[in-house]
Amino acid sequence: MGVRHAVVAGGGIGGLTAAVALSRRGWRVTVCERAPALMGIGAGIVLAPNALRALDSIGLGPAVPDGDPLSRALGLRTPDGAWLTRTGPPASRYGLLARAVHRGLLIDSLAAALPPGALRLGVPVSGVDDAGDAVVVRTPAGELRADAVVAADGLRSVLRGQLFPGHPGPRYSGETGWRAVLSGAGLPTLPAAETWGSGQRFGIVPLVDGRVYVYATAVTGPGTRPADHLTELIRRFGAWHDPIPALLDRLDGPDSAGILHHDFHELAAPLPRFHAGRVALLGDAAHAMTPNLGQGGCQAIEDAVVLAHLLAGDTDVPAALAAYTAARLGRTTRISRRSRRIGDLARLSHPLAVAVRNLAVRATPSAVTTRGLDPLLDWRPPPGPAAASEPARETAHERAPAPAPEPAPVHERAPAPESGQPAPAPSPESGPATPAPAPSPAPVTTASPASESGPGPGPVPATSPTPQPSADIEEHRS
Repeated sequence: MGVRHAVVAGGGIGGLTAAVALSRRGWRVTVCERAPALMGIGAGIVLAPNALRALDSIGLGPAVPDGDPLSRALGLRTPDGAWLTRTGPPASRYGLLARAVHRGLLIDSLAAALPPGALRLGVPVSGVDDAGDAVVVRTPAGELRADAVVAADGLRSVLRGQLFPGHPGPRYSGETGWRAVLSGAGLPTLPAAETWGSGQRFGIVPLVDGRVYVYATAVTGPGTRPADHLTELIRRFGAWHDPIPALLDRLDGPDSAGILHHDFHELAAPLPRFHAGRVALLGDAAHAMTPNLGQGGCQAIEDAVVLAHLLAGDTDVPAALAAYTAARLGRTTRISRRSRRIGDLARLSHPLAVAVRNLAVRATPSAVTTRGLDPLLDWRPPPGPAAASEPARETAHERAPAPAPEPAPVHERAPAPESGQPAPAPSPESGPATPAPAPSPAPVTTASPASESGPGPGPVPATSPTPQPSADIEEHRS
């Protein structure tokens, strides 16, 4: 069999990671991106340990920009500055420290790792015709013939609409968000934290390059646009605890890159599967979720690594894509549901409901909260072809000494039951049964999520206090 060809529709984080991973598995790849340039759009994205492990497994650890990881305490606060919950960084538990980077820098690093000539800008994919033994990919620049297609074309995926015409697509989640990146010059060292008020939030995340990523959310109607974003942010958050007022002042300064404003959307229902024939959906095209866990981009990276692993060698493509669905659908559905429940808690605005929520968060032992992160952050990627020319840098992700031994290839620690689990803000899980094992080179498995299923949110948040800042608010292109 000759070199097989994969066409990737979409040049976001997930699409680029998939293209690099497939090329390192011996595939020839073509990335079709509708934008005329990769312009570094976006603000911050937090690469949690699960995403960092995935990038390391395919030799892309060095693609993550250098700088200080999130090594200080993380937590949730109230508008007056009191801590609802606070924990140290989980490096000793997961072996890695999360890294917050500018989305544009990450995109540039991933694009630089592509084979020469693989990226075609200004070339949207308008449709596919799966002939059984190959796929014809339609673009304004002409047709491409491929052995497999990766649909990474975002929230409003054209290919998802073609493959699943009866699916309801994305829906508004009830919140809008603002994001910006500011200069950190002259500021004290800031911990990563999210502040919860009545139906609105403000987050602060230091980036590895010394800048500061800030974001805010509020309950509004879909399509609501204030006359002036900065005025609106000052009206909502200007009286909150320090350093929020000082950061808002910087939004009007010369070092501000501007304010991004976008409504939050998610898929109205899970897809029945993430593939059809020789076409696989990935990232937001497959499982667009609310940003409450900061896992949109991280899950797209996981998707990409698992997909490339299953397509390695001379594997039958339709069978490999069926195994991909089995490996990814349950996990991403659980994370999406958990993210939605966190959003339900964050949107509470009645004073009594807010008081009960805050009391429950404060009363939750940090050890219980930390265990709730295990199904999300302890995920392990399948064995990868880590490029010999790009050895993983042991210091790049600030590995903690003596991390816990890694379980099987792709694995989630068995989660503690969600009932009685606590905590606030950003972290995942709840859903379907364990998928069938994958008929591929080294099986991809996930722990049974049975203990995570349950009703919608109650007065105690079923997640962790460690903020996983909103990462994919604006364009859902992961």
